[in-house]
Amino acid sequence: MAHDELEVSVVIPLFSEDDNIEPPYLRLKQVLNRLGKEYEILIADDGRADASFEVLKRFHADDRSLKAVRLRRGFGQSAAFGAGFDRAGGQVIITMHADLQNDLADIPELLGRIVE
Repeated sequence: MAHDELEVSVVIPLFSEDDNIEPPYLRLKQVLNRLGKEYEILIADDGRADASFEVLKRFHADDRSLKAVRLRRGFGQSAAFGAGFDRAGGQVIITMHADLQNDLADIPELLGRIVE
């Protein structure tokens, strides 16, 4: 996929979510797949000493649209977002939280408003 074809990047900071990341990740994939757009998911692990990054590596093995970034220590949410933004290649960047504070159903509406 050419870099200019990437339409949507979803950037998610992650902090100590190894037990909770799979259900939100799978739900996000469902929503993004229904969009019919080229996308990537960038998850920035904020250096916590749990198994989050190992879980992300396992997901990445089966899903090349997922990119995991690991900060070497806990720099905080802003730094994790920044690491994701630095690597994002989509024409539109959407931010989310790993615990699904944001309603995934809002993504199609948001994109519809942006591209109008």
